[in-house]
Amino acid sequence: MRKLNMHELGRKTVAEFKAADKTPLVLVLDNVRSMHNVGSVFRTADAFLVQGIVLCGYTPVPPHRDIQKTALGATETVEWQYFPTTVEAVNALKQEGYTIIAIEQAAQSVMLDDFKPTEVPLALVFGNEVSGVDAEVMKLADGCIEIPQLGMKHSLNISVSTGIVIWDLFCKLKTEN
Repeated sequence: MRKLNMHELGRKTVAEFKAADKTPLVLVLDNVRSMHNVGSVFRTADAFLVQGIVLCGYTPVPPHRDIQKTALGATETVEWQYFPTTVEAVNALKQEGYTIIAIEQAAQSVMLDDFKPTEVPLALVFGNEVSGVDAEVMKLADGCIEIPQLGMKHSLNISVSTGIVIWDLFCKLKTEN
């Protein structure tokens, strides 16, 4: 067995990425503190051709070297926008026809393995590292997904949560087409 070289990986150029058909997901970051988490979300969004990222509140925005350190150029490929509040972002996305899904542990949440993405496009709201998705945003959500967890700890880092949820939905959406 040998590792593939960069040429064999068939990586897209920035122009090819921007022209490619996107996975019908937008990621909404609700007051995420860490620039490394933001960069990681950009990198994951690039990997799965996500439509875009919405940065809200005090979530750091590019360009910044600490975001770039983790994003490795994904801020150049993935479309992003900023809203002063997540409530404003969610309302704007609803106007554009997105179904709003909070990623949170909540009453009436659906476990990720049971979630069926029947209505697209989806806007997935990921919350603050400590307090999660804001209560006012939860009231606006059309649904809620929870990642099943079996250990003592019942939370995951936002970048890990984002990767798990995007991968799961990417696979489910791919098999529907």
